[in-house]
Amino acid sequence: MKNKQPHSPAYEAILKAGPRLKPLQQVHAHLIVAGYGRSRSMLTKLLSLVCDAGFITYAQRIFFCIPSPDSFLFNTLIIRNSKANFSTDSLLFYRRMIVSNISPSNYTFSAVIKSCAHLSILNLGRAVHCHVFVSGYDSDLHVQAALVNFYAKSNNVDVARKVFDRMPDKSVVAWNSMISGYEQNGFAKEAIGLFNLMRDFGVNPDSTTCVCVLAACAQLGDIDLGRWVHEFIVGQGLDVNVVLATSLINMYARCGNVSKAREIFDMMSELNVIAWTAMISGYGMHGYGTEAVELFHRMRAHGVRPNNVTFVAVLSACAHAGLVQEGHRVFASMRQEYGLLPGVEHHVCMVDLFGRAGLLNEAYKFVKDVIGEKPAPAVWTAMLGACKMHKNFDLGVEVAEHLLSVEPENPGHYVMLSNIYALAGRMDRVEVVRNIMIQKGLKKHVGYSTVEVDQKNYLFSMGDKSHPNTNEIYQYLDELMGRCREAGYVPESESAMHELEEEEREYSLRYHSEKLALAFGLMRTSPGMTIRIVKNLRMCVDCHSAIKFISVATNREIIVRDRLRFHHFKRGSCSCLDYW
Repeated sequence: MKNKQPHSPAYEAILKAGPRLKPLQQVHAHLIVAGYGRSRSMLTKLLSLVCDAGFITYAQRIFFCIPSPDSFLFNTLIIRNSKANFSTDSLLFYRRMIVSNISPSNYTFSAVIKSCAHLSILNLGRAVHCHVFVSGYDSDLHVQAALVNFYAKSNNVDVARKVFDRMPDKSVVAWNSMISGYEQNGFAKEAIGLFNLMRDFGVNPDSTTCVCVLAACAQLGDIDLGRWVHEFIVGQGLDVNVVLATSLINMYARCGNVSKAREIFDMMSELNVIAWTAMISGYGMHGYGTEAVELFHRMRAHGVRPNNVTFVAVLSACAHAGLVQEGHRVFASMRQEYGLLPGVEHHVCMVDLFGRAGLLNEAYKFVKDVIGEKPAPAVWTAMLGACKMHKNFDLGVEVAEHLLSVEPENPGHYVMLSNIYALAGRMDRVEVVRNIMIQKGLKKHVGYSTVEVDQKNYLFSMGDKSHPNTNEIYQYLDELMGRCREAGYVPESESAMHELEEEEREYSLRYHSEKLALAFGLMRTSPGMTIRIVKNLRMCVDCHSAIKFISVATNREIIVRDRLRFHHFKRGSCSCLDYW
C-alpha cells in the first residue's frame, strides 16, 4: 500500500473537492484506482469532509474501508451520527469501539447519551452512565449535561435533578435540559421554580430557556410570568424565530389572551405548519370556531400543508362551536385531499362534534360505521359525555358498558355511569356502581382550582378550609351568592352529589373549588381587574351559571380555563354561549 506524502496530488484533490458529495465520490474512486483505497490518512480526511457535507451513510461506507480505525475515526462517526439523529448507528459504532478496546472520550459519551435520549432507551442509558463513572468522566460538565437531558427525556426527573444538583458549574444548556425535563413531564410548577433559581444564580436565559418557560406558563395559566418572559425577549433583543414566536402564541392562547396570541401571529415573518396550528388551536379552545376554520382555509390558501395535529385543532374547534357541517367537510378532506388517515383523536373529535350538537344517532352511527370494530376507549368516553349532556340514559348505559369492558379500572367511567343513573332516577343502580368502585378501591379524581393573586397561585378544592382566611372567604362567598339569588340565580342541583338532600346539595354546590377561588380572587384584587382561574376538571353546570351572575354582580371579567376549554364571563354571558 502506498503511503501518502503530505502534499501529494491525491491529498490536494481531496482538499479541492471540499464538502461536496459528487466531487468527493470522484476523488474516492481516484484514490482506489491510484492504490490509496486503504490509506488511513487519506480516507480519514475524506471521511471528515464527507461528514462535514452531511452525507453520514456514505461516511459509514468509507469507515469500513479503513484498517484499524482509531479513536478519532470512531468519535467522528459516533458524534456525527448522533447529531444527524442516526441514533441507532451512533450506538452501534459505540459498541464497535468498546469491542475494539478503544477508550471513549467525554465527547463520545456526550454523543452516545444523546442517542440514548433520542431513542428513549433507559436501560442502555443507565449502562452508559455506569461506563461514564468507571471511565472517570462523571464530573465532566458536557457529560453531566447530557445525562440530565437523558434522564429528563426518559421520565426520570428525580434522577435528572440529582445529576443536575451535583454539577459544580451549570451551563445554560444544563439549566435548559432540567427546566425542559420538568415541563415535558408535567411538572410545570417545578420548571418555573428552577427558572427563578437560574435567575437568582445570575445565569442569563437564552431562547431555548424562554421556549421551555413559556410552555410551563401555558400549562399553569401563569400569564404574568409569561408576559415577563415576553418583555425579557424583547429587552434582550433575542431572535424571535418561528419556534419562539409559536411558544408565545401558545402561551397567550392557553393563558386566556387569544387576541395577544393573534397579534404575535400576525407579526411573524415566517410561518410553518406548527405556528398555524397553534393559532388555530388557540381559537378553538376559546370557542372561536368560525375564526379557527377561516384561519385553516387561509393556511391552505398559502400552500401550507396541514398535518394530523392541525386537523385535530380544527375539528375540536368545530365541535366546541357547533359547526357540524364544516367539521364534517374538514374531516372528509383529510383523506380525500391530503391522503391522511384519521386517528383516534380525529374520531373522538367527530363523535364530540355530533354529540355536543345533540345528534346522538349520528354520533353512534359514526362509531359503528366509520370507526368499525373495537373503537378506542376515548371514543366511547366522548359518546358517553354526549349521552349525559343530552340525558339519553338508555344509550348512555349501553355506551358505559362498552367502556367498562375495555377499561374496568378507570374510575371516571364509573362516576359517569353513576351520574347517568342518578339523572334517570335509578338510585338503586347508583348504589350498585358505587359499591363496585369501593370493592375495586377506585376513587374519583379530586377537582381543584387555582387563582393567581399578586403573582402567586392559590389552590382550592371543594369545601376547602385550609386557607388562613377561610372564614372571610366563606362569608364573602355567601354574601355574593345571596346577591346572585336575588338577581335570579337558581342552583343547578343536578351538579351536586345525588345522594344528598336538596338543602345539602345547595350547600355543596356553593363551595365548589372554582367558586372559592373566585371569591378569594375578587377579595384580593382591585375593582375592574380580570380574574383568571384554572380548573383541572370540567366546570360543572352550576358553577357556569353562577359565574355568569357573579360577573354582573361584581362588574368583572372572569376567565375560567377548565380541562376542555376557556370560558370568558362578562356582563352575564359566557363566550361559549352555553354551548359546551
